[in-house]
Amino acid sequence: MKATGIVVEYNPFHNGHLYHAQQARQKAGADVVIAVMSGQFLQRGEPAFADKWTRTEMALASGIDIVFELPYVYATAQASDFAKGAIELLGAAGCESFCFGSEEGSIEPFLNTWELLDSQRDTYERSIHEAVQTGISYPKALNEAYHSLTGSRSGFADLAKPNNILGFHYIEAAQKSGSTIKPLTIQRIAAGYHDPIQPGSNIASATGIRRAFFEEGSLEGIENYLPAPSLSALKAFHEDYGAFGSWTQFYPLLRYSILKERPHNIKRFSEVAEGIEHLIFESAKKEPTFEGFINRVKSKRYTRTRIQRMLTHIYTGFTWDQLRSFEGPSYLRLLGMSETGRHYLNGQKKNIGLPLISRAADLADPMGEIDIHASSMYFLGLGADNLKREYTTPPIYFG
Repeated sequence: MKATGIVVEYNPFHNGHLYHAQQARQKAGADVVIAVMSGQFLQRGEPAFADKWTRTEMALASGIDIVFELPYVYATAQASDFAKGAIELLGAAGCESFCFGSEEGSIEPFLNTWELLDSQRDTYERSIHEAVQTGISYPKALNEAYHSLTGSRSGFADLAKPNNILGFHYIEAAQKSGSTIKPLTIQRIAAGYHDPIQPGSNIASATGIRRAFFEEGSLEGIENYLPAPSLSALKAFHEDYGAFGSWTQFYPLLRYSILKERPHNIKRFSEVAEGIEHLIFESAKKEPTFEGFINRVKSKRYTRTRIQRMLTHIYTGFTWDQLRSFEGPSYLRLLGMSETGRHYLNGQKKNIGLPLISRAADLADPMGEIDIHASSMYFLGLGADNLKREYTTPPIYFG
């Protein structure tokens, strides 16, 4: 059976994700679509809107065949490490290709960009370093260094666009690892990554969908943008927990996590650097709301996303030492599968490149322990009492 892979968060699974999955299967000529999905915390440094099992259920009900969890170490990392973890897992799962959505819509500009940056690596990295020293944010420094190499030439990917950036890092990760997995891309349609909901369309970004829910406080306002199984799963999740994941919901515990430390302890946590621990600590003392807190801390140099990743690590207790101890994923954690997915895994047992884990009790390594702890902290933030759910939830089977 031929498998293609996709890297996802499904926060939540919406009509655009359904289109991506269908197009990936078609473009790759695949029998099986394998999704590597972030767990309870996401790459932009946020708690997931709904937990990973709810999002797995949405995915399987809408045509995904296998869902593996992207470990916390990579799911909450900067783009290059996020991509590295995801591509290694797809390769270990036996995928012949991977397919990502992009603003570009064509794979050639990404391959051209990789060849250019690989051949000009020293110049590129020096330009980034010099730009950062001027006080601008790292993403802006990357963009300026990139434009200094491409100039006005055409044929390269526009790395000012969020999905193009991730797409480039997927290709970079595959090239650096020497993988033979083939990159594919499809055009992102209708809604950009950060766009608000647009009347008259049935496709909206996940960001726009979440924003609309939190503004209106009702799932009715977003139902046109979700497949029916996604809407049903979200309703069930809300009935169970009475809330969806957000920093507004988690802020009381986040604030406590910050204030129980001292700044010299806060700087132990991953991504906290350059003395910002003092501002984080003082802002937590002064600000009773998350928006007030984040607006006090973010700046041109420290984007909201970068700050949120720091906060995620402070909240979960994930340190620099832990981050530096890992070189790559150590397992494939199965969250769910369809009947087709089950047949694929049964036929691939001897070819799977990492231990296949279906029970939390088998995650007996440091990376797995971090996943289990992060999941407990997620449910604690929701005010739930099922902190042991990692041990009681088997992979979801969608027959």
